[in-house]
Amino acid sequence: MQKQLQNLTILFLLLFSFWAKAQDVAETPIEAPLPAVVEAEAVEEEEDEKPKFTFSGSADAYFRASSEDQAPVSSFANLPGFSLGMFNLIGTHEGKKAGFVGDLVFGPRGGDAVFASGVPTSDGGFAANASTFVNQLYVYWNASDNVTMTLGNFNTFLGYEVISPTGNFNYSTSYMFSYGPFSHTGIKADFGLGEDLSLMLGIFNPTDLTEANTVGSYSLGAQVGYKGVYLNLLYGDQDGDIDGSAGSLFQVDLTAGFDVTEDFYVGVNATMNSTEIEEATDNPAFFGGAAYLQYSLSDAVALGFRGEYFGENNGGYGIIGAYDFDASASIIDLTLSANITVGDLTIIPEIRLDSASEDVFLDGDGKATSSLASFILAGVYAF
Repeated sequence: MQKQLQNLTILFLLLFSFWAKAQDVAETPIEAPLPAVVEAEAVEEEEDEKPKFTFSGSADAYFRASSEDQAPVSSFANLPGFSLGMFNLIGTHEGKKAGFVGDLVFGPRGGDAVFASGVPTSDGGFAANASTFVNQLYVYWNASDNVTMTLGNFNTFLGYEVISPTGNFNYSTSYMFSYGPFSHTGIKADFGLGEDLSLMLGIFNPTDLTEANTVGSYSLGAQVGYKGVYLNLLYGDQDGDIDGSAGSLFQVDLTAGFDVTEDFYVGVNATMNSTEIEEATDNPAFFGGAAYLQYSLSDAVALGFRGEYFGENNGGYGIIGAYDFDASASIIDLTLSANITVGDLTIIPEIRLDSASEDVFLDGDGKATSSLASFILAGVYAF
């Protein structure tokens, strides 16, 4: 615990030093403007300072069928037949210097996203309460033009994909996103260090403990961005110092996106996650990489392909579900989606093939098999 407090103190000092540097702007004298100009500028500034309240969100539903009447072991879009996604309602109140964001989710997809909200129970689960509808809830302060401080619960900075289907081209999600963090509760500072360079530093509760810290340990997070490329780091003990607990988790994640042409876009994501286990020779880990290719056929129709490789070694976290003699396994996810835009509605037909190194699925006769084909037809409405 003492080491964690030392790390927190060092990070707070770093945050303060960056903020102080951003405030160190030289003052230069200027000529006094005419009274009429002063009055006009005062009226304009007063209008700019008025807080602005906005509502936005989305609603989605889908149909899913698969060759083996199963879903891939990734998050979301995992219910059979005609199914519900989520209703997402986001309220923001934005002032010149400060504001807040409240993001509520309802439905199966929202429930999966905030699975660790609520009151911890003796069996290691969480009892539902009002917070199980809260996807994000944070306040922020624009300390300067280049520094923003944020306190509360916010979606993760790791990974290429996001919880809301409006932010993803494919409707189903990757394995890397599904088993990386969904959200963090804590404090972070975002720094604009130049036209193309950015930095984020933060201190968080253990991953996905969104409502409160019940284990007494913390994680450190950082992100460095440059020209559309982001390197993300997360490190910290996720389950405290209780008997039988694991050590610290470390995850490094890289995301990037580029417009190759006006119609052709390429995105990439790579990640590695491991946890220290006391007296273990090798630590369990998962790792993966994905490419996202998107091509616009017209203003209303686009095609997108995701190719993902995901693996576990040293027993991993039990994600894939079956392993070889070396306690390793891997899976390939190939997903082809179309986005057909009709006003504010996006229709997403999608074909997905999952192929594993081990027999982790069951066919119609109940026999183990290594592959699974799925079809999804989703409708996503954004407002």
